[in-house]
Amino acid sequence: MSTPMGERPSLAQRAASSPGDLLEHIAHEYGVSTFDVARSLPADQATIVPGVAFAEIMQDIATWGDVLFLIHNADIVLECTGRIPHGSFGHGYFNIHDDSPIGGHIKADNCQAIAFIVRGLNRPAMSVQFYNASGEAMFKIFVRRDDKRELIPEQVVKFESLRVRCAPN
Repeated sequence: MSTPMGERPSLAQRAASSPGDLLEHIAHEYGVSTFDVARSLPADQATIVPGVAFAEIMQDIATWGDVLFLIHNADIVLECTGRIPHGSFGHGYFNIHDDSPIGGHIKADNCQAIAFIVRGLNRPAMSVQFYNASGEAMFKIFVRRDDKRELIPEQVVKFESLRVRCAPN
């Protein structure tokens, strides 16, 4: 959007009116963090929960089967498909290792907020996004699509169940 500053829509209006745009692009356009954009989304597009739910959410996602694990920063968009292993805490990290291509050590204490995001133009996408204190996404986990590019129904049910269970009252 290239409108003069006074004519520019609010962040909430911009984010809600363009469900196909990446949150990172909107954040860059408005000079805010990606989390600022996420929390400006309407309730039907985003549910925000505290970062203390990290382990509970990760353990639940470990039961979903293959997901899309994504890291998006200024230098790379890294995508990996696989199952999230059940994790455990040790040496200051949440450790995930198993026979999955997704594995490593996550500084869970850095997770300040988690957003359940449902957005998309023609085909909605569903993701669980983990945010650090600076408001940038540590990583995102997406509900997978089948061969017909439709969201996998069993994962949609698990996403919605987890979202409702973790949502603040």
